Amino acid sequence: MRNVIPVLTVVAAIFVIWYLAAFWMNSTWVLDQAERAGTDPGLGEILRATMNQDRPVVAAPHQVAVALWDGIFGQSVTSKRSLVYHGWITLEATLWGFVLGIVLGVALAIAIVHSRTMDRSVMPWAVISQTVPIVALAPMIVVLSNTVGIEDRLVPKAIISAYLSFFPVLVSMVSGLRSPSDMQLDLLKTYGASRSQVFWKLRLPASLPYFFASLKVAIAASLIGAIVGELPTGAINGLGARMLIGSQFGQPLIMWAALMAAALLAGMLILVVGAVQRLADRRMGVSP
Repeated sequence: MRNVIPVLTVVAAIFVIWYLAAFWMNSTWVLDQAERAGTDPGLGEILRATMNQDRPVVAAPHQVAVALWDGIFGQSVTSKRSLVYHGWITLEATLWGFVLGIVLGVALAIAIVHSRTMDRSVMPWAVISQTVPIVALAPMIVVLSNTVGIEDRLVPKAIISAYLSFFPVLVSMVSGLRSPSDMQLDLLKTYGASRSQVFWKLRLPASLPYFFASLKVAIAASLIGAIVGELPTGAINGLGARMLIGSQFGQPLIMWAALMAAALLAGMLILVVGAVQRLADRRMGVSP
C-alpha cells in the first residue's frame, strides 16, 4: 500500500494538470465563438464546452479514454481503424529492432572489453552516434533502404529502432563485463582459466543485472524508433502513422488515442522484460 499511494498521487496530479491544460487551451476557441455570437457564457458553460470539443487543442482525459476504448475494443482487430491492428504493426518493427539492437550492443561490448583497440576506436563513435537527431537520420535510412532495393518498410523501421536500442545495451554490458574485481580475475588466473572460461564463468554472469536493466531502456527506445520510423516512410499503418494521420487531417483525438496506445504498449513491454528478468534471476538463484 505504501508503494501504491505515491503512484496514485502522481497519477492524480497528472490528471489535474491535464484537465487544467485542456480548459485553458480550449477556452480560447469557446470564447471566440461566444464573441462572434454576441453571448456571454458563464464558467460552467465554458467548462462544458472545453471538455467536449470535437477538435480540441488539448483533448481532455475522458475524451482520450473514450477514443482509446473505441480504438481497442470497438473495432475488429483486422480493421484499419483498430489500434490493436496498428499496435501490432509497430510492435513487429519494435521487436525486430530490439533484437537487432541487443545483438549489436552485446557483440560490440564483448569486443570492447577484450580489445583495447576496439575500446579506443569504437566506443567514442558509439557515444557520438547518439548525438545525431533521430528525426534527421530516419529519412536518410529510408532513402538508403529504397536505393538498395529494400521495399519492405519493416526493414528501415527495424534499423531505426536498433539504432536507438543498441546504445543502452552497449554501455551497460561494457560496465557489467568489467564489473568483476581484480581479485576475482586473479583467482581464476591462479586456477589456469582461459579467457573463454573467465568470460563464461565470471564476466557474463556478473553482467546480467546490467544487461536486464539496459533492456528496459532499450525496449522503450526501440518502440520510439519504430514510431519515428513510420513518419518518413509514408506508412499508413502503425501507431506513428495514426499520429501523423490525426495531425494532418485535424483529428486530434486519433492522435491522442494512438499516443496513449503507444504508452500502454511500452508499459506492457517493460513488464514483459521485468518478468523475464525475474525468471532469469530465479534460475540463477539470485534473491529478489
